[in-house]
Amino acid sequence: MSNLKEIAQVFFKLGCFAFGGPAVHIAMMEEEIVSKRKWMSSEHFLDLIGATNLIPGPNSTEMTMHCGQERGGWKGMFVAGICFIFPAVFITGTLAWLYVRFGNLPNVKPFIAGIQPAVVVIIIQAVFKLGKKAIKNIALGLFGAITLGLNLYGFSEIVSLLITAVLGTIYFSLKNKTQANGFNPILLTLLGSSTLGLSKITTVSIFFSFFKIGAILYGSGYVLFAYLDAEFVETGLMTRAALLDAIAIGQFTPGPVLSTATFVGFQLNGFWGAIAATTGIFLPSFLLVLLLNPLIPKMKKSTILKTFLNLMSVGAVALMLSVILKVGTSSLLEVKSAIIFTISLILVFTTKKINAMHIILLGSILGYISSFIKL
Repeated sequence: MSNLKEIAQVFFKLGCFAFGGPAVHIAMMEEEIVSKRKWMSSEHFLDLIGATNLIPGPNSTEMTMHCGQERGGWKGMFVAGICFIFPAVFITGTLAWLYVRFGNLPNVKPFIAGIQPAVVVIIIQAVFKLGKKAIKNIALGLFGAITLGLNLYGFSEIVSLLITAVLGTIYFSLKNKTQANGFNPILLTLLGSSTLGLSKITTVSIFFSFFKIGAILYGSGYVLFAYLDAEFVETGLMTRAALLDAIAIGQFTPGPVLSTATFVGFQLNGFWGAIAATTGIFLPSFLLVLLLNPLIPKMKKSTILKTFLNLMSVGAVALMLSVILKVGTSSLLEVKSAIIFTISLILVFTTKKINAMHIILLGSILGYISSFIKL
């Protein structure tokens, strides 16, 4: 019981102050868990980081679950994950309520208008960083281009991603003359190929929609934007501007960016929609960590699985690029938005210490200031 209390305290504190994205979250965990509390060795901590890349879901959140399981078993896993997620979900849910109630007031609109172009810059930054890591060779880059082409042609994000990953896995398997070792990516394609779009908004339908996204979300929390765009914007259930606001709120709050789901769920169906979306998006991570943690050593040795996940990562970056192309044409038409976008872009690529929270805050301030300027 004392272990569970300690786990709760550690990860609740991290959840309250973990700004800056997964890399920063994991760095904070390493300092707290390895350096300060000596729960595990640095080598084992690195092994857990590698394991999070083998399964879908938010990496830093899954790291909290792995660490909690190492310290307190399956109970520790749930305590760690929930305590890390709760601050972001609570803050995001509160902001969602305020947004729904006051979002159309004149004194709120300028801030939101400035945040939207800032979000585009954050996604561009993520594509740049993740792309350098994901595109390890020309062949992977070509498969990423195929994913982008399929999506722009009209295929859904998930179908484009999984089809490319399966074809790429087959290609590399034949090239390297490796065997599948029991791993069948076609099953994942069948899982993800069904239509995500909701025909009717209910608490149950929201839950299953977000559960499915959480079950196949590879690469980064930023890829969530691509899935939400296909799920809700292209089906007419919410506007792209509202989705940009949701992403911005997810960035502005501490903890995992997937807390954006709470904001979207509240917009769709109030309090219970927020609960359903939050539970749905995070539940797959809990289940996967619980089931696969004992299998991590075997998974790390699977060449075919590593190949598949490399392709998923490249495809995820391609989908993010697709989103930039779609969103950029709709959110940067006004001169004020273009100026905020340019300033944010320059700062992101010239200032090393600036993070997503700074950009969102700057965008909101510039949006407010620009409301007094006529262009």
